[in-house]
Amino acid sequence: MTATAHGGPADWRYVAVEMSGQVATVRFDRKDGVNALSLRAIEELTAAAEWVRNHPDIYAVALVGGARGFSAGRDLRDPELNGLDDRPLLHRRHIAGAGGRMCKAWASLEPFTACGIEGFAIGGGLALAVSTDWRAVGRSAHFRAPEAALGLSMSWGAVPRLVNLIGPARTKQLLIHGNDRVDAESAHAWGLAQAVVDDGGAMAAAVEAATKAAATPPVAARMIKKAVDAYASALADAVIHMDADQVLLAETGKDHVEAVEAFFEKRDPNFTGA
Repeated sequence: MTATAHGGPADWRYVAVEMSGQVATVRFDRKDGVNALSLRAIEELTAAAEWVRNHPDIYAVALVGGARGFSAGRDLRDPELNGLDDRPLLHRRHIAGAGGRMCKAWASLEPFTACGIEGFAIGGGLALAVSTDWRAVGRSAHFRAPEAALGLSMSWGAVPRLVNLIGPARTKQLLIHGNDRVDAESAHAWGLAQAVVDDGGAMAAAVEAATKAAATPPVAARMIKKAVDAYASALADAVIHMDADQVLLAETGKDHVEAVEAFFEKRDPNFTGA
């Protein structure tokens, strides 16, 4: 599979695009309440970003998830993302890098991007959310980054983006206290969310922010975004150039196996550092 394996919007199963003037609303919804990121979902979201990139008359984008949750992150039951030990390392690295490619595709878009989050943004869902420029969250929504609790490092290019938003101390807290939820009000106070709205209103808030951005002369808006991102991300590649490899390494550890087994068996894990 490649990042454009599923063609344009008519071919996508989990992602849909709606246009209103110069604003595109990209909706990711598996209609299962969890909205986990399978490899197909990741590729469709990547393809959606590339589709936007190829339409310069789009001035701003609203990215939204399901009504019950933005995304629970990587799909631990997806056979295309998991159980890859029998595949060549070259193939495993390519698949491990899919989430990072998705987030980079969204982060590098020239139009302003606003994200509407209901329910939760967990793990890879959080990584995708912070790849956008602006986030609105429903009042009862929360963020969580359980990677460390699963014996993994945080990847998908999320670490420098989180540090830019909430600073190093809060980023360490969010990632190392991996099972702790960051509620909407805390996320707003930290700078992780830019608006807290009544539940059910996050999509409308994201569309409103995108519409406001689309009213700005598009070339000027693109220049400003590019300048800000260039400054904020000047050292990002030096930090994340091996984050997919770090995850592949961590997945070989016994603590990761124990964490996943404990998760599915609904028990406390016993970590040994092995």
